[in-house]
Amino acid sequence: DENVMEMALVENIQREDLNAIEIALAYEHLLSNSGMTQEKVSERVGKSRTAITNYLRLLKLPAQVQMALQKKEIDMGHARALLSIDSPSLQIKVFKEIQKNGYSVRKVEEIAKQLNSGEDVTVGKKVIASKTQLPEEFNTLKERLSSFFSTKVQMTCSPKGKGKISIPFANADELERIMAALDKMND
Repeated sequence: DENVMEMALVENIQREDLNAIEIALAYEHLLSNSGMTQEKVSERVGKSRTAITNYLRLLKLPAQVQMALQKKEIDMGHARALLSIDSPSLQIKVFKEIQKNGYSVRKVEEIAKQLNSGEDVTVGKKVIASKTQLPEEFNTLKERLSSFFSTKVQMTCSPKGKGKISIPFANADELERIMAALDKMND
């Protein structure tokens, strides 16, 4: 009985007309009801384990976004770009901008990247505030680093204190200048 259901699910997944959420739900069903691993499911349906993982991640999106994906109002590329944003409320804000402005996947990836690096994003007349408001001492440090390297240093910090510092450069000369500044620190 289980085998018949498993085969039916696998067959269903391989149909052409399923949307991404239906496929994700079918994978989730296979994993939870058959006790198969993602690796086993990937062998069964002829998709890579990464593809299975990507589909399953879609189920972590806010319901509003999942519904739009189901109705094919946005595509899987948009959804994956939204997944790279940690905050569900920010995901919804960016999703609404996709709906309103018809943004390409590449544009959404750019917005996500900016938000994740702690920058606020201006879309039309609206500003989407980045989730990470740095504590004042971190802002001071960020400004000091920016002036030290003579470039706009990006800094993100989670509420738990985990973070990242990014030093952008426009060309090889700028990179050389930054490396020289770092080398001076070692002397």
